[in-house]
Amino acid sequence: MPKDTAVTPVQSDPWKVALQQFATAADLLSLKRGVREFLSHPKRELTVNFPVQLEDGSVRVFTGYRVHHSTVLGPTKGGIRYHPDVTLNEIRALAMLMTWKCAVVGLPYGGAKGGVVVNPKELSQEELEHLTRRYATEITMLISPESDIPAPDVGTNPQVMAWIMDTYSMHRGYSVPAVVTGKPISIGGSQGRIEATGRGVMIVAREAARHLGMPFQGARVAVQGFGNVGSIAAVLLREQGCRIVAVTDSRGGVYNEKGLDPAELLRHKEQAGTVAGFRGGTAMTNEDVLEAPCEILVPSALEGQITERNADKVKARLIVEGANGPTTPEADAILQDRKVLVVPDILANAGGVTVSYFEWVQDLQSFFWSEEEINERLERIMVRSFREVLGVSQERQVEMRTAALVKAVQRVADALITRGIYP
Repeated sequence: MPKDTAVTPVQSDPWKVALQQFATAADLLSLKRGVREFLSHPKRELTVNFPVQLEDGSVRVFTGYRVHHSTVLGPTKGGIRYHPDVTLNEIRALAMLMTWKCAVVGLPYGGAKGGVVVNPKELSQEELEHLTRRYATEITMLISPESDIPAPDVGTNPQVMAWIMDTYSMHRGYSVPAVVTGKPISIGGSQGRIEATGRGVMIVAREAARHLGMPFQGARVAVQGFGNVGSIAAVLLREQGCRIVAVTDSRGGVYNEKGLDPAELLRHKEQAGTVAGFRGGTAMTNEDVLEAPCEILVPSALEGQITERNADKVKARLIVEGANGPTTPEADAILQDRKVLVVPDILANAGGVTVSYFEWVQDLQSFFWSEEEINERLERIMVRSFREVLGVSQERQVEMRTAALVKAVQRVADALITRGIYP
């Protein structure tokens, strides 16, 4: 299935947003000043500028990043994105979010993120491979199965992970499948990994609807971003009886009050390169989909989509964040006042990193589970994590994002205090 599509984000500083969200949780936890300051900084940051020879013989220099936010709970985990708008502050923010995401679902990982400033659609497959292998070589000193395990993100896919795994293995002189996750199954990937993030979105949407007393059967769903996360979430939500009424990607979208078939939309997208132009409904823009008449909204594109400018126009009762950071703090406040339940990214889209953890464990022990076993384990973790975050939300009388952050930050802070300060 196609990878997450790019939607132009609102120009805000994602690092400032991440720090603002962290500060809210830190205030509630009354963290000691030293712990708070420590968790406010990435542990390490690497910026690389590297040349790639293109097919026409010219050489172009690309900039890439790899950031480790925290190693307190274990090796770092986080995706690599290829996108022309990648910035160091974006990667910092996403690395911090990965720390909280892993912690909130109880994984033994810290957070990391990587990225290259590039539009992968402008490169041939051979050029993309050369870029990937050179970038992997540049960050080799940071990644390993014991220290930092990359995964796919916006603009990357299992093939890119295969190239990274092979490059790392060539440097070591033997195969190291556990150095990345999200790989093809033929080289150590996990059953259920491609569907994992979308499946996790479906599970928490179901649990949240149950909490709200909102019928799941027949619930209208709007999806922004019809890539890997959004398309799979749409397929699985429809299987659960929901009605998919609106879908968009980077080039537009479609709306039909009577419902859309995600499988037909995928077939149309494979042929046309976009869901726009699908004849099963009326045209809709990326901005419009956020305001579509629906019960459940699934923003699955890029960050900064729901803002103070459009939050009061959202008609959904429930927002389940398939993307990272799609809702700004200002929008969160508006949605909370309007009693819209937002299941935050660090919980809602944690299915991907959870099954990435399963893949890593399977690679380390060279023993693999069936897709049924993977999905059962994912179901247990997502349901348990949702209920735990909901419990914190009710106990502290805060919205779900703050509750998830409080739970995650508390776990990391407890581990940090227990470990102590070296030397």
